[in-house]
Amino acid sequence: MELILTQDFRDRVTERLAGHDVSRPVVPFGKPLDDLRPAAVLLPLMARDDGLHVLLTRRSADLRQHAGQISFPGGRIDPTDRDPQAAALREANEEVGLPPSRVDVLGTMRPYQTGTGYLVHPIVGLIEETIRLRPNPSEVEEIFQVPLAFFLDPVNHHPHTIERDGRTYHLHAMPYKDYYIWGATAAILLEFYKLLAEE
Repeated sequence: MELILTQDFRDRVTERLAGHDVSRPVVPFGKPLDDLRPAAVLLPLMARDDGLHVLLTRRSADLRQHAGQISFPGGRIDPTDRDPQAAALREANEEVGLPPSRVDVLGTMRPYQTGTGYLVHPIVGLIEETIRLRPNPSEVEEIFQVPLAFFLDPVNHHPHTIERDGRTYHLHAMPYKDYYIWGATAAILLEFYKLLAEE
């Protein structure tokens, strides 16, 4: 099923994000918030002729953390970043060559606590124009897109269990073709699904 960008859909996403309580982080790992390092990611919605897609990256195999994993463009919030939105747009430009001026920011989702000690602020942005992206090889191995409709179909949400520090955590995964999407990326996509599914 294709999901086409319409004004009604744009308004719905913007309205849901505006009413979202971003002061309540998603904390699956229960670590004190003061101990977490701030980060931001861009959840980029790409408007294509065949429907809305989500832009994702496969991280470089040479990175010290999360090597080879599927992620959104993003990273740590630097002291020079004005806010999480500025950080997410800066990182997207550095990682995949997406100019901030080409992103229509629709809003911010609840921050997500990762098992590796970050508090990630997801920024939802819309890219309507065709744009040529280029991966930064030191950080990104591959750029790809997945139909948004895939993530909004609960049949594609699967359980994913991990062991960390002697405890078991029940998370989610959303495998797509040869891409195993899990961890914070799947969790943020699941929160986006819940946001849009709210009545």
